[in-house]
Amino acid sequence: MVLIKLAAMKVPHYLIVSLLFLVVGCSDFQKALKSEDLGVKNDLAQSLYDKGDYRRASQLFEQLKGAYRGKPQAERIVFFYANTLLETKRYILAAYEFETFVKAYPKSQKADEAYFMMAYAYYMTSPKYSLDQTDTFEALDKLQEFIDRYPQSEHMEDANAMAQELRIKTEKKGFETAKQYNTIRDYKASVKALDNFIADNPGTSFREAALVVQFSAMATLAINSVAYKKEKRLEDAKAKFDNFKRLYPESTHMEEAQKLMEDIEQEIRTFASN
Repeated sequence: MVLIKLAAMKVPHYLIVSLLFLVVGCSDFQKALKSEDLGVKNDLAQSLYDKGDYRRASQLFEQLKGAYRGKPQAERIVFFYANTLLETKRYILAAYEFETFVKAYPKSQKADEAYFMMAYAYYMTSPKYSLDQTDTFEALDKLQEFIDRYPQSEHMEDANAMAQELRIKTEKKGFETAKQYNTIRDYKASVKALDNFIADNPGTSFREAALVVQFSAMATLAINSVAYKKEKRLEDAKAKFDNFKRLYPESTHMEEAQKLMEDIEQEIRTFASN
């Protein structure tokens, strides 16, 4: 009836044909969903998957997964079902299904790929650095497990790149958290937090910036200290600057650090004269 009305309205022929295929496709899909013929479900699920219609393919593979549980066909179906979840951005469910696949079929030819896709699904749940990084650490664990288990995998380059990206994200989170103590002028806590950050992340790309912030905190703390604590804190700040200068002589932060160092040296001279 709808198509007859469209034809009467002189709708372009190609639109009518497209609508016809859509109606027929929906009809076939609904029939397959309700059918008890597993062959019909399987054929349509594979056809939809091949066409990139992962949402509808997922519904059929989910039914097939239950029907074929414990049977040889289940290996293929579970893998395809997990991938439809990944393609439709249901990452937590996808990770669970890929992990189920790896545990159930550890010797499968797809085990390598499934483990990588599981790790990738976890990777996709990682939030921006300013949020809680629990999911990021979980993703890092899964990526490291994959790297350790399949060192010759063709996915190794991607896995290492993703792991590096997540490590940088967690380091940035740690650095920004430690910096917050400077923002609230709790300089003693800032020095301690940055010490912990540097110790926990010895190879971090944020080390230079962390040392600058830490030196700034130490300098401010020393200059504003009470007399009986001042001398030692000034010397500690000077030592921190000397270490920074030794490690990063060409740092873009050097001019800023040197100005602070001049203030410290003036304070040392003043303290000595008194």
